[in-house]
Amino acid sequence: MILAAGRGERLRPLTDHLPKPLLAVGGRPLIEHQVRALVAAGFTQLVINHAYLGERIEAALGDGALWGAQITYSHEPQALETGGGLFNALPLLGSDPFAVVNADVWTDLDYRLLQRPPDGLAHLLLVDNPAHHPGGDFALIDGLARNRGEPRYTFSGIGVYRPELFDGCEPGAFPLAPLLRAACDIGRVSAWHHAGRWMDVGTAERLRQVDALLSPPQVGRSAY
Repeated sequence: MILAAGRGERLRPLTDHLPKPLLAVGGRPLIEHQVRALVAAGFTQLVINHAYLGERIEAALGDGALWGAQITYSHEPQALETGGGLFNALPLLGSDPFAVVNADVWTDLDYRLLQRPPDGLAHLLLVDNPAHHPGGDFALIDGLARNRGEPRYTFSGIGVYRPELFDGCEPGAFPLAPLLRAACDIGRVSAWHHAGRWMDVGTAERLRQVDALLSPPQVGRSAY
């Protein structure tokens, strides 16, 4: 599943008339980079949720055939946050573990690593803490994500989940973090650390940085 329902407030005015997942880096929309990477890793059945200007995402990606994928859309009349969006899409995702990536991150991670189902309820990709989030989110101790301890890393927005993680949830908007933290408390969340490149494209400056990284040298930076 690709999470694509965010409003992109910090990227306004770029997102006033374009959903954040369609902002271009390296000549392609952010979400297209995710689609390509997932298909290359063997994920061809994709679910994408959307809310704000979601019809533009559907128009841009269609049924996914252009990239060898089959895309199903989970429309949210109002954004349901990360947890609520995943819970709402469970009927489309089925009963097996499923990989989840945020539409607004870029990484050089080999997504084939997401093919392995978690031993517990979730398996998270953790990355080095960026300057805008120095405290991190989880400790990584003996292969498990923990709420306390050292060393601490930042959750990348990429993980593999079992549907059972959402047992007891009710329809509506709610965040994913409390579910993950509760599962961490009982030792049911594994994790691994990716030391490669990762960036949360949440601001215009970080958008420019990823665009410069992915653009051919002779093209240079796009003007945002």
